[in-house]
Amino acid sequence: MSRAFVREPEGGEAFEELPDRPISPHPNYVTPEGLAQIEAEAGRLEAELSGLSRDDKAAHARVSRDLRYWSLRKNSAQLVDEASDGETVRFGATVTVLREDDTRQTFRIVGEDEADPNAGSISYVAPLARALTGKGIGDTVTVNDHEFEIAEIR
Repeated sequence: MSRAFVREPEGGEAFEELPDRPISPHPNYVTPEGLAQIEAEAGRLEAELSGLSRDDKAAHARVSRDLRYWSLRKNSAQLVDEASDGETVRFGATVTVLREDDTRQTFRIVGEDEADPNAGSISYVAPLARALTGKGIGDTVTVNDHEFEIAEIR
């Protein structure tokens, strides 16, 4: 369609509403650090939104959308006791696995929003975390045709 036939809002610029960010169907389990991150992000976005000009519709839409997401995540957060017995892999545990090429990999199992594989944390719904949960030191799991042996749990 030609731009000549698109009605522009009163600000003069054509503008499209942003779709909401998708919400995971999984329970929103969080560690204390994860809950703090969610609360901080929601607070940051509230402050950013209050400082925006009403004329900046694109920024207003982006920040509003993100604030809706983080507010929903904050309201649905389920804080999980992450005390580890050191014997069983569970939410919040730090796990070291021995890969089939004899390399060691250590990561912490956390909530979806706080997961950052580059920083050493993976979501509890990630295939590897799901396979390891409930297992103990010396147990072996196979994920995507790769074998992992649990070497340490903290």
